[in-house]
Amino acid sequence: MIEDLPAGLSARHPACDDHLRVLAVLDTWWGGLKGAAGATERALLLPRLYFQHFTTTSFLVERADGEVAAFLVGFLSQTEPETAYVHFVGVDPALHGRGIGRTLYRAFFALARSQGRRYVHCVTSPENTASQAFHTRLGFSASRVEPDYDGPGLDRVAFTLDLATEPTASH
Repeated sequence: MIEDLPAGLSARHPACDDHLRVLAVLDTWWGGLKGAAGATERALLLPRLYFQHFTTTSFLVERADGEVAAFLVGFLSQTEPETAYVHFVGVDPALHGRGIGRTLYRAFFALARSQGRRYVHCVTSPENTASQAFHTRLGFSASRVEPDYDGPGLDRVAFTLDLATEPTASH
């Protein structure tokens, strides 16, 4: 499914049974960002419905022993026919710097292109500077902080990538 992963890792589309497995890694992987409120926010942003209705546009990476190593939850916009959206991505911090996040995004970009999509959007919190830097390195353009984007007090930085100008080859 995804060829460019480091040895010992494999990818597949997630299933409903993977929901709780992914939720179980969020707090550790995010290093407690924003404390208890951040943990609740992350869990609420990734309900089971994503593992029921968006499996064919999402990816789960596992180690040989079946442990979750990374994931990308994305979908094709129903409202904007040229747009795909990356909703949530995580990579085990022990695997950072090995190109896994970039590989997941490249797989999603290829899927979006194959479905006639030109733009990919995503958001992150203003506090998540590592995510902001990662998306910028991938070629996304960032907005200024958008207050209350996901509700009162839930500010976000929005990102857009034009697939027509983004190279198809991984680098």
